[in-house]
Amino acid sequence: MNTRAAIVMGVSGSGKTTLGAALAGRLGWEFADADDYHPQANREKMARGEALNDDDRRPWLETLHQLLTNHVRDEKPVVLACSALRRQYRDILMNGLEGVALVYANGSKELIAQRMRRRYEGGNHFMPVSLLDSQFGTLEPPTDAIEADISRPISELVPLVIEEMK
Repeated sequence: MNTRAAIVMGVSGSGKTTLGAALAGRLGWEFADADDYHPQANREKMARGEALNDDDRRPWLETLHQLLTNHVRDEKPVVLACSALRRQYRDILMNGLEGVALVYANGSKELIAQRMRRRYEGGNHFMPVSLLDSQFGTLEPPTDAIEADISRPISELVPLVIEEMK
C-alpha cells in the first residue's frame, strides 16, 4: 500500500471520527480529529448555531494541511477525520501531497440527524442538529473517494475501506 495518509470526510454526525479511529487502529497509524484543531472562535460560533464561512475555515484547513504534510514527510502514516465538505477544502488539505486516500463517510440525512441529536443532547459535541442543513448545503460529494456507507457496522466498513486503499 502506497497510501501514507487518509482523510475520512463527511458531514457532521456521519461517523468520521469513529470510522477514522477504527481505521487508524486497524492499520497501526496515528489518528487525528480535525475538530481538535478548530480555534475557540470557530467552536463558539458553531455552538451558537452559526455556520462557519470560508474565512473561518481557511486557517483551520491550512493547519490541517501542515499536519498531513508533516506526517507524509516524516513517513508517519495518519488518518485524519475532517469534514472537508467542498472540493476547494480538500484541495487545500491535499495540496502537493501524494499517497493520501480520501474516504467519504456517506449516509442518509435522517440517520445522520439521529446520530447528531444523540451526541449533542448527551453533551458530547459542540455541533447542534440545527446546522445539519448547512452541512448538506455546503457538501460537494467527492467523485474521487472511497465511499463508506455509514449504515453498515464499523466492523464491516474498516476492512472494506482498507481493501479499497490497496
